[in-house]
Amino acid sequence: MKILIVVDMQKDFISGPLGTAEARAIVPYVAEKAKNTPRENLFVTLDTHQPNYMETNEGRHLPVPHCIEGTEGHALDNAIAAAVDGIPASRIIRKPTFGSVALPDMLRALPEPPTEIEFVGVCTGICVISNAMLCKAAFPEANIVIDAALCACVTPESHDTALNAMRLCQMEILHQGEEPWRK
Repeated sequence: MKILIVVDMQKDFISGPLGTAEARAIVPYVAEKAKNTPRENLFVTLDTHQPNYMETNEGRHLPVPHCIEGTEGHALDNAIAAAVDGIPASRIIRKPTFGSVALPDMLRALPEPPTEIEFVGVCTGICVISNAMLCKAAFPEANIVIDAALCACVTPESHDTALNAMRLCQMEILHQGEEPWRK
């Protein structure tokens, strides 16, 4: 079973306080891929913080309030929301930190174990890599795939660093160098 995980394609990471031109550039491509993925093979993560974000460890290291539950910035980008319309609520993962420790358990509960888990979204060097590493540890025989052209990070350099780290961990990296924001 092939699974697609769309990571944190939320307004605050695209057009909000942590938005980047790179994140905006991948939106239509991520939306198209999600739209064409069977709902039973699709999961979506949402970075989910509370109003006390600035008092958390992450808030002290990244003092930019973002993805506060209940705010407009917590919502998926409109194009992404339309593309994942119809996904069961049980496939939307609200995670309070970079990686979702619940994700591997959710994948284990599927009718058949995943043979391929593909990741797209933001931020390559934080949430994409964290979730990919959790899945690699939980499913060592599954093919973990990162579509570099459908990921973005804080900078192109941090994107490449994360891709290289995932490649070292025996993950398959697709389309590196073909990112729409490199053109």
